[in-house]
Amino acid sequence: MKNDFLVGRFLSSHAGAYHHAPTIYGEGTHLNSDMLEKRFSERAGRFRAERQRYALRLQTGLALAVVLTIGAFSLDFRPPEAAPVRVESQEVVTLQEIIQTRQQTMPPPPPRPPVPVEVPDDTILEDDDLPLGEPLDLMLLTSAPPPPPPASKPVVDEDEIFLVVEEMPAIVGGQAALFAALTYPMIAQRAGLEGTVVVQVTIGPDGTASDPEILRSAHEVLDKTAVEAVLKQEFTPGRQRGRAVRVRMAIPVRFKLQG
Repeated sequence: MKNDFLVGRFLSSHAGAYHHAPTIYGEGTHLNSDMLEKRFSERAGRFRAERQRYALRLQTGLALAVVLTIGAFSLDFRPPEAAPVRVESQEVVTLQEIIQTRQQTMPPPPPRPPVPVEVPDDTILEDDDLPLGEPLDLMLLTSAPPPPPPASKPVVDEDEIFLVVEEMPAIVGGQAALFAALTYPMIAQRAGLEGTVVVQVTIGPDGTASDPEILRSAHEVLDKTAVEAVLKQEFTPGRQRGRAVRVRMAIPVRFKLQG
């Protein structure tokens, strides 16, 4: 309605300005304002009717789509219940694994012992007079077994060096004698050197130490001092089976600054 009103006002205000109207098929080329207004009104009516029909068709289509969708969801697409399948009883075949046996080869039988051959005894016993009246000395018939040989004592090689013996060597005087012979080097004291030196030596049968070896070092200066102190010591020799033997032993020497 608003569009019709605007079109009418436009045509009435410009009616005198139009000298050539648009060409309409079958009605000529010169139309006045009333005819144009009538034409626009007819077209506006047809447009409104077409719009209403379009809205109606759209609503109808939407309603039909909703109905079809609901109907599709309501349908039952499940297949009909199938008849129970009857399974005939079949013969059960049981498979059993057969382990292949191996024939055990038996050892050949031992050879038969030789058949004894009878040998005629040609030896003729002489008619000797046996001393049946004399007493029989059983000591002459039985002989005592020989006495067992004396057990040989194991020979101990004096040059063999043992690591563990029945009686290990020991320092005569104990650790006090070792510390008495030990001198803490002044240069090591000034440098603040501390630590434990492990010296390994060989203790001979006479109780003297030889062949020093450093197993654990603290410093070159401390190592030298420890070796000199150990070599000065006198040891009780190690004993194996009651004999003095050479024994290899390790002696720890600890250097500790006071204060």
